[in-house]
Amino acid sequence: MANFYTDNPDLRHHLTHPLMEKIVALKERNYTDAEKYDYAPLDYADAQDSYDKVLEIVGEICGDIIASNAEDVDHQGPSVADGRVIYADATKVNLDACRKAGLMGMAMPRRYGGLNFPITPYIMAADIVSRADTGFENLWGLQDCAETIYEFANEDQKQRFITRVCQGETMSMDLTEPDAGSDLQSVMLRATEQPDGTWRLNGVKRFITNGDSDIHLVLARSEAGTKDGRGLSMFIYDKRDGGVNVRRIENKMGIKGSPTCELTYKNAKAELCGSRRMGLIKYVMALMNGARLGIAAQSVGVSELAYREALAYARDRKQFGKAIIEFPAVYEMLSVMKAKLDASRSLLYECARFVDMYKVYDDIAKERSLTPEERKESKMYSRQADALTPLAKGMGSEYCNQNAYDCIQIHGGSGFMKDYACERLYRDARITSIYEGTTQLQVVAAIRHVTTGTYLGLINSYLENDVKPELQSIKERIRVMAEVYAKAVETVGKVEDQAYGDFMARRLVEMAGVTVMSCLLMLDAERNDSFRRSAEVYLNLAQAEVTKHAEFINTFDPERVDEYKVM
Repeated sequence: MANFYTDNPDLRHHLTHPLMEKIVALKERNYTDAEKYDYAPLDYADAQDSYDKVLEIVGEICGDIIASNAEDVDHQGPSVADGRVIYADATKVNLDACRKAGLMGMAMPRRYGGLNFPITPYIMAADIVSRADTGFENLWGLQDCAETIYEFANEDQKQRFITRVCQGETMSMDLTEPDAGSDLQSVMLRATEQPDGTWRLNGVKRFITNGDSDIHLVLARSEAGTKDGRGLSMFIYDKRDGGVNVRRIENKMGIKGSPTCELTYKNAKAELCGSRRMGLIKYVMALMNGARLGIAAQSVGVSELAYREALAYARDRKQFGKAIIEFPAVYEMLSVMKAKLDASRSLLYECARFVDMYKVYDDIAKERSLTPEERKESKMYSRQADALTPLAKGMGSEYCNQNAYDCIQIHGGSGFMKDYACERLYRDARITSIYEGTTQLQVVAAIRHVTTGTYLGLINSYLENDVKPELQSIKERIRVMAEVYAKAVETVGKVEDQAYGDFMARRLVEMAGVTVMSCLLMLDAERNDSFRRSAEVYLNLAQAEVTKHAEFINTFDPERVDEYKVM
């Protein structure tokens, strides 16, 4: 099989973005870690070489092992025996390969046994793993929960739990319940403090990905008599202590290798993570933002696989005496798939870099006071990461589903059969726009960045960049598109009606998203001419979307919103 990193030069393009040099210098504290660890980089080139080598290992394992096992995992799936999950045989092989290669705890500091990678190369690994097996990425990628322990737990907890994750133990985040899905403030799992300072958890959790993991982050109600988010705290549960059993594994449409569990907590011992009452207000928000970036990477990985499967089939399949890729109806679909893939990947890594910037400043602030300039920069990148995360997750997952759909369409009747990978990836893709917050909830998260001007500010900053003469027409078309978007925001804003604003929110967010992605592809084409075709194709799609939404907004009577209600 191919190496899933080296066979995709687009990944290297994003890994070497100009902002990465600053990110890495900050992450490595100007490379002073090299004095303590012989495997720490000496400079930026050395760091990039390290990322390359590790990602090559990820790509090799994904191409040779995980992708080869994906069909068997999908057929066998996990099972439950005596309250414990038994992974599919090939899943055990996958996990063992990742552990032996040292691919667990990649983003954790070296002092806990991690590789101290920035978020960007870690997310790149998630992108690669998702292309190999979407469901397996849920097991491997939940190592990201260690970030929450690193940010909010005490030093003793960090030493005890993060080191275990870096050694290969698995994690889960136990948030949802039968009556608390998206509405997490309704969580009722009880946490009761004991005289010795430990806690006991009682209740049920549902739809928990990798629910029989070694280490759990659990959202529970610590304040008796409360009914909202202010009564919730975050806890760490260690499976070694017992008290949590898997009642059943959900029989899912896709990602079958990833066990989605219903859990029963019976006087399970746990320890408080961070401060009481901050579980939902602070810690889950941080946890969910990381998870949403992970699903955005998962979506891009599936889009990559969908495009490659469709392209290979179109080149091989002959009808009427020639390969079907020669037919305009087919190559038009493929060009759109590639444009959506490239656009969502550009957005993913722009978001990852912004996350890297504000998180590294947050980390430095634990060691020393930030300068006024650093505080200002940290605040800016935090706001921009907060704005791009729901776009990357929401629009990336929608594009993932569209590309999976088109992949089957290009395969025709064969795509409906289990003989081809596209049937599995179509089932796997569907969940990406649902879990970790549906696309509709991403709109709710994104709309304030429409109204406060975050997106327009970003778009205008992108348009300030100089581009090559051959890209000037693209830049001017984006500028016009941005003006149409700004006018639509103004039009909706003038109507002081919350229902009308909510009704138009999706359209405004999509207008912002396609304009931002058009800018990013233009800048990618400025750095690398191989992106020019996708930039041109995507801009045509984006202009059509912006025009469509603007026309809807301009011709819609705000007083008729209630007519759309289905009674």
